[in-house]
Amino acid sequence: MPGRIPRTHLIYNFSMTDLPLAGRIALVTGGAVRLGRALALGLAARGANLALHYNSSETAAERTSEEIRALGRKCLLIGADLRQADSPGKIFAAVAAYYGRADILIHSAAVFERGTLEKTSPELWEKTLAINLRAPFFLSQAFASQTEKGDILFLADSRVRQPATEFLAYTLTKSALVTLTRSLAKSLAPRIRVNAVAPGAILPPPGEDEAYLQRLIPRIPLGRPGSPDDIVRGVVYLLEAPFVTGEVLHIDGGEYL
Repeated sequence: MPGRIPRTHLIYNFSMTDLPLAGRIALVTGGAVRLGRALALGLAARGANLALHYNSSETAAERTSEEIRALGRKCLLIGADLRQADSPGKIFAAVAAYYGRADILIHSAAVFERGTLEKTSPELWEKTLAINLRAPFFLSQAFASQTEKGDILFLADSRVRQPATEFLAYTLTKSALVTLTRSLAKSLAPRIRVNAVAPGAILPPPGEDEAYLQRLIPRIPLGRPGSPDDIVRGVVYLLEAPFVTGEVLHIDGGEYL
C-alpha cells in the first residue's frame, strides 16, 4: 500500500551506547511503506539490522533501505509476492544467506480493501486470506524452524472488536491473527514470544486523506488520532518485555472501549 507517512516524527536520538535492539536482526514484511516503514526505521534507530520485504513498492523499499543504512545499519531487500505459497521459504532462504538467521519477525504487510458480504469476490477473498493470514502463519513456521530464540509480532487491528461489515474479509483475517497470536504464544513458548499490536486511527487508508481520521475523533476517548510513532513505541515495548507473550496491545486512544 504505497504512500508516504504523514504526521510522524520518528525519534533517532539514541546514543551508540543505548541501542536496546543492537545486534538483533528483524524481518519486516511490507516494510517499504506506511506502518511497515515506520517500524523498520524505528527498529533500525534502536540498533537492529533489517531484512525488508516488499512486493510492488520497490522504489519506496530502496528509499527506506537508504534511510536505514544512513542510521548505520544493514538492510537486505527482499521482493516477494506473499500470495505465492512458496514465498515464506524463499524469504527466509534469502535471510539465511545474508544474515544467517533472523530473531525478530514483524508481519506488517496487509490487504485492506472494501468488500461487504455481497461485494466480496472470490479473488478478493483469496488475496486477503493469503496475505493477511496464510502468509503470517507460514512465515512464523519458517521463522521458528531457523531460530532458537526470538520474537514474532503481528499487526492486528483494534477495530475488529466492532466488526466493519464494509471490510468483511479484512476483518475476518485480522480477528484470526489475534487467535494465531495466542495459539503460537503457547506452542512456541518458552523459546519464542509471540505478541501483537492492534492499531486504531493511525493512518488514513489508501485513497483517503487526513479528513478521514478527523471524522473518527468523536469515538476516540483521547480525542485525537495517533501516529506511527505510537505503534513503534508499542512494538519496542513488546520486544523488550521478556515476561510478556500472547498479548494484544491496543494502541488506539481507547477507541476499542
